[in-house]
Amino acid sequence: MSPTYDVIVIGLGGMGSSAAHHLSARGARVLGLEKFRPVHNRGSSHGGSRITRQSYFEDPAYVPLLLRAYELYEDLERATGREIAVLCGGVMVGRPDSRPVSGALRSARAWDLPHEMLDASAIRRRFPTLTPGDDEVALYEAKAGLLRPENTVAAQLQLATRQGADLHFDEPVTRWKPYRDGVIVHTAENTYTAGRLVICPGAWAPRLLADIGVDITIERQVMYWFRPTGGVEPYRPERHPVYIWEDAAGVEVYGFPAIDGPDGGAKVAFFRRESAPTTPETIDRTVRAEEVRAMADQVSGLLPGLPGAFLKAATCMYSTTPDEHFVIAPHPAHPGSVTVACGFSGHGFKFVPVVGEILADLALTGTTAHPIGLFDPARFATSG
Repeated sequence: MSPTYDVIVIGLGGMGSSAAHHLSARGARVLGLEKFRPVHNRGSSHGGSRITRQSYFEDPAYVPLLLRAYELYEDLERATGREIAVLCGGVMVGRPDSRPVSGALRSARAWDLPHEMLDASAIRRRFPTLTPGDDEVALYEAKAGLLRPENTVAAQLQLATRQGADLHFDEPVTRWKPYRDGVIVHTAENTYTAGRLVICPGAWAPRLLADIGVDITIERQVMYWFRPTGGVEPYRPERHPVYIWEDAAGVEVYGFPAIDGPDGGAKVAFFRRESAPTTPETIDRTVRAEEVRAMADQVSGLLPGLPGAFLKAATCMYSTTPDEHFVIAPHPAHPGSVTVACGFSGHGFKFVPVVGEILADLALTGTTAHPIGLFDPARFATSG
């Protein structure tokens, strides 16, 4: 049998690579197991950019974790020299009672976060690339911006390796189970034992974590890149913010500045566009012309230079819990040996570095000082 590790981490995407980094930084003997190559595009930690923000409309309880995540992203940049965060500012746009605006304002006030409220004319003056309706407003946050997901994962893998972690790629896990005082993990190539196990399965959660009592749905989502009419100059990060925009019908879109040069375009997407449940094995990765048209039609009334010319599209997977909040906790059936982290998709990537810190806490000490009560899978338990 292979050597025993202190901790095995299953999944080396955003959360798993962060866990491997933080565990190895504390001196733990870490084995990381990943189904695909490093920094792959088969899950949810790809696509060139992810929004980060502190005035969090989903729930004010997330804000302390975001403040710590911002500190840790700076640490990653300093330690590796990679570009991780581009804080170009961001706006939550919609009617005053829309979820992005009202929820962001609630968090900003609860945590005394710097922000500005802009009416429609102020939005147009500040950001000529945006054309809100007269009844729309925005919460502007200077510390919002975007993260580079591929760079983030690569940086965390780089540090984990530097710190002595043993990382195995293209080695899918077939099963795991408790073993003596720890766990045993089987892969297509070998069998490993460890005192503790951290599972960060992303869209593979329904298979690897079927017994935690959480119904996790896997959804296909699509990202689009368009070259704005007249070029990308007005859409550069110095002039154009990240945004989440809810229209009068409740449809939400989000987008980014042009960060990849004149031929890279501007990325846009629907936020949680309804789609049939899928699996990592059956997801349709073909983006059809009618999908591109729907995206183009939606942004044409919001941004004067878009859609312009369609450049490309890519699919990713959301893994979503019934209440859209995360799961970060000891495994309900194996709390002394297994820690789980799943259900992040749609709004999780900005938490990557602090989730790794939390997972290291839980795996090594069984507790964490971070506020994670919202993420206990027991919230889905039914009485009876």
